[in-house]
Amino acid sequence: MKILIIEDEHYAAKRLKSMVQKILPDAEILEPLDSVEESKEWFSNNEEPDLTFMDIQLADGLSFKIFEEVKFSCPVIFITAFDEFAIDAFRLNSVDYLLKPIEKEKLIVAIEKFKKFHGNTNIQNIDWTELSRSLYANKEKYKKRFLIKTGAAFQYLNTTDIALLYSEESISFAIDKSGKRLIVDNTLDQIEKSLDPTIFFRISRKHIVSVSEIKKIHPHLNSRLKLDLNQQTDQELIVSREKVKQFKEWIES
Repeated sequence: MKILIIEDEHYAAKRLKSMVQKILPDAEILEPLDSVEESKEWFSNNEEPDLTFMDIQLADGLSFKIFEEVKFSCPVIFITAFDEFAIDAFRLNSVDYLLKPIEKEKLIVAIEKFKKFHGNTNIQNIDWTELSRSLYANKEKYKKRFLIKTGAAFQYLNTTDIALLYSEESISFAIDKSGKRLIVDNTLDQIEKSLDPTIFFRISRKHIVSVSEIKKIHPHLNSRLKLDLNQQTDQELIVSREKVKQFKEWIES
């Protein structure tokens, strides 16, 4: 059994490969592809794999462009940062999907579904142009504000006012643009999923930064980057080595 991964985040591709290998130890996992153009060329010149894991948003565009120009019929499990309500179209076409960050239990379910139907998914029946339009339309459905408890009262925090989000001793905090620190009643994983990825980036396990608040970017040890924000903070903001490439692409997008 041959499996192809199309994912432009090196760490995410490596993690997914490791997870799949543990579930399907006898499978041959091909060298990951990281762009629409590379994928189109690969499918044009190679025999189809038995299964493809495909990230929707690649560095050079939506992966649906692959289907518009190259004909292939292998089953696809999509990987996406979009919330569940935004991709009902996948269910209608019997194409499975996984939300980032990928959970082992859901990956197992997706693979079991593939094994059950084993190639009966007909991806050529999907209207890729319409699906692209649907996903872009739902892109605005990211969280706009958080409800924050302060003492016995509540207040709300607009996401546009957030400079930094971080976790400390299993508690999530937000630093707003005035420097005020507030407790956010969600895990950092939950918060990351709810934010617009064009505005916020998770630079490490503990930190999410707003692009508008990045003041300076410095080279750091071990090929990492260090960030200075417009707002003073006691947090040391280091872009992990695995995320440097993606971070640079995000800054330039």
